[in-house]
Amino acid sequence: MVNIISQAEYKQNWQQVNHNTYYPEASDNTDFINYCPQNFGRGYRRNIKLRGIKLLIVDEEFYDDLCVECDSSQLEQERIIEFGFNLSGSYLGKNGKLSFFDWINQNQTDAKECITVSARKRQLKVDIHLDSQDLINSFISNQTEKIPNSLTFLLEGSSEQNFYENNVVNPEMHLPLEQIINCPFQGITKHIYLEGKCLELIALKLEQLAQYEKSTEKSIVLKKDDIERIHAAKVILIENIHHPPSLIELARQVGLNDYKLKIGFHQVLGTTVFGYLHQQRMELARQLLLESQMSIKNVARAVGYANQGCFAAAFRKRFGVNPKYYRLKS
Repeated sequence: MVNIISQAEYKQNWQQVNHNTYYPEASDNTDFINYCPQNFGRGYRRNIKLRGIKLLIVDEEFYDDLCVECDSSQLEQERIIEFGFNLSGSYLGKNGKLSFFDWINQNQTDAKECITVSARKRQLKVDIHLDSQDLINSFISNQTEKIPNSLTFLLEGSSEQNFYENNVVNPEMHLPLEQIINCPFQGITKHIYLEGKCLELIALKLEQLAQYEKSTEKSIVLKKDDIERIHAAKVILIENIHHPPSLIELARQVGLNDYKLKIGFHQVLGTTVFGYLHQQRMELARQLLLESQMSIKNVARAVGYANQGCFAAAFRKRFGVNPKYYRLKS
């Protein structure tokens, strides 16, 4: 069943549960958690106000497919710059995608959108909302030729429509995202730490966009069938995570040549074939540490590491902590 509601109704449902607001620190009213309305699902949204930045951490799961109908003509006359990072699940807009920074120019009073969220799928995401363009402008100064074209158009106001791009979270972004979600600090230390991590993620996103714009000059044209085969390759890697095929064998299984698979995989998913495999192995290791009683040595073996030290180093690089500490902390 699809639950279709307006943006106003959606906000009203969240406002009705505001009495359940929880403050992780009683002395800090800039950091608060709202729990998901029970008629929607379960989970929470944590809002943290930083200098020029509103940080939102979302961890929720809906009972039914949800479609929120948005109308920009009902919003305030402002431009919004937001960087979104989906670690699990997806929020899909028109054309089935949302950008890794979306913006709304409110001169477009006819701009409408329906945001859909799938049922029974964990939605884990981090949003970095800039209060104004001033933060980015303070870094850019007069060096606009050194930033991605899409952001230049946005800041100059020369774009005429919302910007949409694939929301790809690459491996380099996972560590700061995990560090934000599991921030160990309180008080002013927490604010300084989170502000630094937000700026780090913005930098990684801008670099990703710049690299994407460069790569389009060398990218290959992918048909719908090619993209479906690339996603099939992704599934094969997941299903054979313990004994993955070689690149050539994987290409043969999905009916592509190895060059198109290699280039196309990076084009569609934002990482290499075996970069993706490594990412999935580390995620499996994380789940095993949390949900099983396996020793760290056996977890390492389960994800393809014969050497426990090499596994610990790879895990630490990905999640910022050693496997043992991660298990104890969780």
